[in-house]
Amino acid sequence: MAQVLLFGGRQYAPAEIAGVDEAGRGCLAGPVVAGACVLPKAYDLPGLNDSKKLTAAKREMLYPLIRAQAVAWGLGVAWPWEIDEINILQATFRAMGRAVRAMKVEPRFLRIDGDKLIPNHALERDIPQECVVQGDGKVPAISAASVLAKTFRDRLMVRLAARYPGYGLSKHMGYGTKAHVEAIRTLGPCRLHRLTFRKVRPEDKPQVQAKLF
Repeated sequence: MAQVLLFGGRQYAPAEIAGVDEAGRGCLAGPVVAGACVLPKAYDLPGLNDSKKLTAAKREMLYPLIRAQAVAWGLGVAWPWEIDEINILQATFRAMGRAVRAMKVEPRFLRIDGDKLIPNHALERDIPQECVVQGDGKVPAISAASVLAKTFRDRLMVRLAARYPGYGLSKHMGYGTKAHVEAIRTLGPCRLHRLTFRKVRPEDKPQVQAKLF
């Protein structure tokens, strides 16, 4: 059960605090997706944890429960072409801002997984926030946000795999597995690939220097 949070001399009740996390930041293909979630003071989400520590079946079980019990929740997406334009960090912030703005109830405080706050230009509103390193395993609202983001993104990648066959996107979800990298080399990148990422963009050919005798 969550407790009241004291921050900056003010108290925030659990139902006023949104956890925020992302999924897919390190992928070679597909969007980065952010989740935002406000949990009530009391909830029943058995096994809630960092989404990376849960099986796909467990995440699928929790996904509808979180949406049903949450005070508010939201999802935000930043697409590969946005990532290539503004870089993955800024695109992650953009997705997080979109997730927060998608919530039906605006939270009074944000707890962000990681070591960085969401910049005002991405959030587009003034909400107090703090970052929590490894928060997806420490703060239930962040854990819930991570499950929402990861489950939504995996479902999306499965659908997109049918549109862009040959890369195995429904298996690795866009991460840089050996099979995925080989498929990129064979087929070339598709619209879902992040063209600025090293394993996607064509590698520079090594320069051969002539020996001088």
